[in-house]
Amino acid sequence: MNTQDILKLAEKHGLNLQEQLTINDMGADFQIAFATDTDGRPWVLRLPRRPDLNTQIEKESKILSLAKKHLSVSVPDWKIANAELIAYPMMPEKPALTYDSQTWEVTWYMDQQSPAYVSSLAKILVELHRVPVEEVASQDVKVLTPSDLKKEVAERLDWVKRELGIGSDLERRLENWLSNDRIWPNFTTFIHGDLFAGHVLVQKDGTVGGVIDWSEGQVSDPAIEFSGHLTVFGADSLRQLIERYQELGGIVWDGIYEQTVERQASTPLNYGVFALMTEDERHLEAAKAQLHATSTAQ
Repeated sequence: MNTQDILKLAEKHGLNLQEQLTINDMGADFQIAFATDTDGRPWVLRLPRRPDLNTQIEKESKILSLAKKHLSVSVPDWKIANAELIAYPMMPEKPALTYDSQTWEVTWYMDQQSPAYVSSLAKILVELHRVPVEEVASQDVKVLTPSDLKKEVAERLDWVKRELGIGSDLERRLENWLSNDRIWPNFTTFIHGDLFAGHVLVQKDGTVGGVIDWSEGQVSDPAIEFSGHLTVFGADSLRQLIERYQELGGIVWDGIYEQTVERQASTPLNYGVFALMTEDERHLEAAKAQLHATSTAQ
């Protein structure tokens, strides 16, 4: 949508905005716009890219209610939420990192080595993973048991291989992972599901103050939560995060580090699933490229 379309849509839902908007087109499901209303208050607008996202929006609203209740940091406070528009007041903190929508250049809001980031993120993960599974289930949010975890990956592998194909290195690595019982957890927890530095809001010193984009919230493998950190910060920082998480009361298992590494390595598979679900030709082609890229098997 262009600026004028967004302004008209916001007005239709009772939100009167100034004409200057900043639009971010990087989101797969939502176009994002940053705006200021006529009273000078900044807003974030999420505009669904497809008409079939209403169920997802309803689910995310329930997930946000759970997160707001149990976390000590801020989450988006949706004031408008329907099939056409999601809008909420901009939160005071900034994403730890942002990507330029044209060049993909990374801009950091904080020092990448900030010890405050790892420590405060570990605290939030402990809070999140302590949310009672029964409470999540009562909200009709997706709940996987430990026995479901491998089944989900295996089914995704079969589907993606059949529809898009998969490189031999990646397929071998995924099969080895599925057969390695030792590193899989024997419990599941409530997770954000897409937790990386771009979805974590921080103060200038790196202290976490908020978390956004909860559309993948569910009960699943807690290692998923750590994999986004590995992608951005690397192995040493991942070990520090796991150590601090355990110190603060997070439950770990012997294979948590290795499981996180394999979760991160399965990113092309997850992207393939997303591409098949959206049936978007751009994502389908990009997913094929990732799935067939040559890599070193583990």
